[in-house]
Amino acid sequence: MIDAILDTTVILHLYRKYQPAIHWFNNQQRYGLTSTTWLEVMEGASNKANQAQCKVLLSQFDLFYPTSADQQWAMQQLERFQFSHHIGKDDCLIASVAYRLQLLLYTHNLKDMLPLIGHLAVKPYA
Repeated sequence: MIDAILDTTVILHLYRKYQPAIHWFNNQQRYGLTSTTWLEVMEGASNKANQAQCKVLLSQFDLFYPTSADQQWAMQQLERFQFSHHIGKDDCLIASVAYRLQLLLYTHNLKDMLPLIGHLAVKPYA
């Protein structure tokens, strides 16, 4: 069983070898990520070599897919927060999985995640 879900921001810090992220990550917890995060990270790859490096990093984590209920929840949240908080579909989908599993979502995107999942959204390091 995993302890928490990592958001795209954290995965990108690990990919870029950001030292605070590397130090924090070495705390021996077990992390997962959503298929939406997987897609966001892979989409950001600038070439085949970067894509291959991303895939190696992503393969370390348990992967969670949104269910139909998650999709419905995400749709409701998008309708609720799209204009007031400028929250996008990908963040709604990522948050939906953390909400369903009631797991912490480690993210640096608290501006979008706090309205969606409240205390489940946590900034893991500075």
